[in-house]
Amino acid sequence: MTGRTVIIGAGMAGLACARALHKAGHTPLVIDKGRNSVGGRMATRRVASDAGEMRFDHGAQYITARTDAFAAFLDEMREAVAVWEDGAPHYHHVDRPGMSSLCRAVAEGLEIRQGVPVAALDRDGDGWQVTAGAERLHAARVVSTIPAPQVAGLIGADHPLASALDAVEMAPCLTLMAAFDAGAPRPFVSRKPEDGPLGWIAQDSTKPERPGTAVCWVAQADADWSARHLHEEPDTIAARLLPPLCAEIGTAPEAALYVAAHRWAFSRVTAPLGRAFLRDAGRGLYLGGPVGELPHLLDGDARVVLTVNQHHW
Repeated sequence: MTGRTVIIGAGMAGLACARALHKAGHTPLVIDKGRNSVGGRMATRRVASDAGEMRFDHGAQYITARTDAFAAFLDEMREAVAVWEDGAPHYHHVDRPGMSSLCRAVAEGLEIRQGVPVAALDRDGDGWQVTAGAERLHAARVVSTIPAPQVAGLIGADHPLASALDAVEMAPCLTLMAAFDAGAPRPFVSRKPEDGPLGWIAQDSTKPERPGTAVCWVAQADADWSARHLHEEPDTIAARLLPPLCAEIGTAPEAALYVAAHRWAFSRVTAPLGRAFLRDAGRGLYLGGPVGELPHLLDGDARVVLTVNQHHW
């Protein structure tokens, strides 16, 4: 493999691909529009308060190892992950001290440019011209790990790979973050409510190495409710979701010390591609990440065996 590979997206799939290429002796460049941290939906919001820091894993809630390869990888990264004792019948791993820690560990030694949106991909001789922020970069190969609905905007709707993604469907998720006094009720660690707008509730302050200054909850709306309210302002979403959360945990909305909401427009693949990735090998273009059932990527002689199954976006 000769020439540089540009990887779009610094979520787990993009970083896993870059790590494999780096280990094989290549120098990939990862470009991501996020400004604060790598990890994509493996994200933690940190909030300063008079009582101390509060943390909310407002994207992925945990990681499940469903293959021996990924279980071995988590063991290799044990300084960044720990088991969350949430009563599940199988291990739920979480990053420590926040859900981007694993991605930061994977990103060590990689060249990553953040806060740089990729606006376009154009053919450039035997490679690609990548319009990234104010720069135009040449790449021998491009690996895109952005959500499937956004791909056509980069490669053009007339590209054969774009039409292959038409069947991929993704659901949004609206997330509520709420904190209460350390003495507030703690009736459970995690729960899937049987009715109402909430599909998942977790007491994030029970996760390893989280601050004990407040009782921090993350509540995620179900797919139908999220789709109906996706375009509302975060403050409106938070006001709608706080009462049902308080009803589940047995406290009053007025007791909340902190309330906020986050919108994930492309949260979960509901209709997968049916294969791990797409490639136009003759043109050096690869599409992976949240398009198939698992984020495997294959590029030349560098195969990524890292598989992630992230629940409760």
